[in-house]
Amino acid sequence: MTRVNLILATLLVVCGLSLVTSQQRARRLFVDLERAQAKAQQLDVQWDQLQLEQTGMANAALIDSRARKDLAMQPLSAARTLHLTMDTTLAAAGDPSAVTVAPAAVRPAPAGPAR
Repeated sequence: MTRVNLILATLLVVCGLSLVTSQQRARRLFVDLERAQAKAQQLDVQWDQLQLEQTGMANAALIDSRARKDLAMQPLSAARTLHLTMDTTLAAAGDPSAVTVAPAAVRPAPAGPAR
């Protein structure tokens, strides 16, 4: 009978230790889950901020003002514009003379889309 009691006591201790170990592992996993959810929420907020910033940066007026100020860019004048025309039949034959250059002042500007 003492032998059975000793085996049962050992089995009880082993079961108790495994219960404590599994509870500790569950707590650790729960803490990791909480951290991952907090990080995901932080990344969502950061993503929304970046999208808002990108929308603001894509504003045409902002791009134009920064190009003029930071890069010292100037709008193109008609005198500095060249229009290229291509004869499609010569271009298909591989003739390099298919492209002709005409200054903007000589050639009328193409018509815009109908509104």
